[in-house]
Amino acid sequence: MKDVLERIPDWAENTAATALVIIISVTLGLCIHKLIWKIVRRFARGSRNRIDDIVILRLNRPVRWSLIVLIIAVAVPITPFGRISAPILSQVAGFVVPLLFGWLALGLLNVLRDAIEARADITASNNLAARRQRTRAGILTRIGSFLIIFLTICMMLLSIPGVRSIGVTLMASAGLAGLAVGAAAQPALKNLIAGIQMAFSEPIRIDDVVIIEGEWGRIEEIRLTYVVVRIWDDRRLIVPVSKFLEDAFQNWTRQSSALLGTAFLYVDPTANVAKLRTQLRSIVEANENWDGRVVGLQVTDVTPDVMELRALVSAADAGSAFDLRCEVREAMMAYLGQEAVSSLPRRRNEIVGRPGEWSEMQGATTRYGSSQS
Repeated sequence: MKDVLERIPDWAENTAATALVIIISVTLGLCIHKLIWKIVRRFARGSRNRIDDIVILRLNRPVRWSLIVLIIAVAVPITPFGRISAPILSQVAGFVVPLLFGWLALGLLNVLRDAIEARADITASNNLAARRQRTRAGILTRIGSFLIIFLTICMMLLSIPGVRSIGVTLMASAGLAGLAVGAAAQPALKNLIAGIQMAFSEPIRIDDVVIIEGEWGRIEEIRLTYVVVRIWDDRRLIVPVSKFLEDAFQNWTRQSSALLGTAFLYVDPTANVAKLRTQLRSIVEANENWDGRVVGLQVTDVTPDVMELRALVSAADAGSAFDLRCEVREAMMAYLGQEAVSSLPRRRNEIVGRPGEWSEMQGATTRYGSSQS
């Protein structure tokens, strides 16, 4: 048995020993991580703040593997065979450490975004500040994620000597290549820059009500290069970001979510407008969609046959304003049909002729009918 052990080469012994140390380090790292996370979860259960749960969810795996790599990096060099395995571990570390740092940075960035979204409640009626925070957090998080991933890949590739030497060679022709790529990717770069600009200029925000391309909808998602608009019938309109910076569009919730709505009524020119105005106020005050700001009825046009009335009402948001307009129109038409029939539009005809001519025409018609019979 002793002879067999003496025949085992040194590199095999070093490899086996290194593998044993790595296994022990991984096991120790998992145990330490489990103990720490158990304590953290106990504190999180006693807290009413959702941020603790977000941190546990986002950083669980990045912290676990970072702790394992840290223990391996400390344990292997202090062993007798650390000098032999150091070159190999150095190459592995140059590839793994940037990956773990990037993963951890992405986790922290997502924690920050989720914390902002947890505090920014866009379900409230006056949610302007919350929508502003969510919009900026979403756009800046995507920009930060892109930069972190890009830098992580660069650091991983620079740890490989062959790639590093090739990169130095390619630097000489980077100018012409950059011009060619920039010309080919001009639309994409244009939308990318527009997305960064939108994070600060804020022409739109998450949950804004807009009219674009003739469609009414809400801003559902803002990406770096495009925006998703959820149309009223649940279709999705995909719009390039640059369109919101270059073309005109309607934003109904730019300053606040409160809106004014109109409902047009057409009545007889002799209708009692004051009575209709009182009836409108009683209808609107009893409606739960009214926010208590504006209610009014005005004559906006008159023709020989009809008089146009504009009912102006206010609501806390676009959805409530639309429902309020429809309900006001329905209730006012029901009132006109039941209580104020004389106010409904009527068409008037005027018969022009000499005095007594109408009686003569009637008599002639009567005689003609008798002769036919």
